[in-house]
Amino acid sequence: MHLPPARDEQRIEDAARGLLRGIGRLSQALFRAGEFGLPRSHTAVLDALEPRPRRVTEIAAYTGLAQPRVTVVLQELEERGLIERERCSRDRRVVEASLTPAGAELLEHARQRMASALLEGLRTNVDDPERAVGLARDAVSTLLHAVEPEVS
Repeated sequence: MHLPPARDEQRIEDAARGLLRGIGRLSQALFRAGEFGLPRSHTAVLDALEPRPRRVTEIAAYTGLAQPRVTVVLQELEERGLIERERCSRDRRVVEASLTPAGAELLEHARQRMASALLEGLRTNVDDPERAVGLARDAVSTLLHAVEPEVS
């Protein structure tokens, strides 16, 4: 027997809310395990800078932080030696921020701690950790593509 569309939609919405709560809790637990020693806004900015230098507007779009907040975070990260800011060689009016080796190292070590915590939890509580991670990765990819089709 097929449920009426309204009930299907309600079930999907309920599942989506549960998923979002779960993702939020997992994110918090992994962030704690990473022991970054920084607020989440700071680590989000470091993460945004990992692939390449970016402008403040790009960082704001990537992180969801307001541009004035990004500017403050960049100042604080620069004071800690985790990022540096330089004028763009193509457009001298633009300032780009990039990770320093210390910033990249902090991210790498924290991610290693996060991965270790996840792996330990999986080994302890899941029968087939490799399958569980693969299914989760595929599900997140599917959901991300549904929300942001241009992201591959």
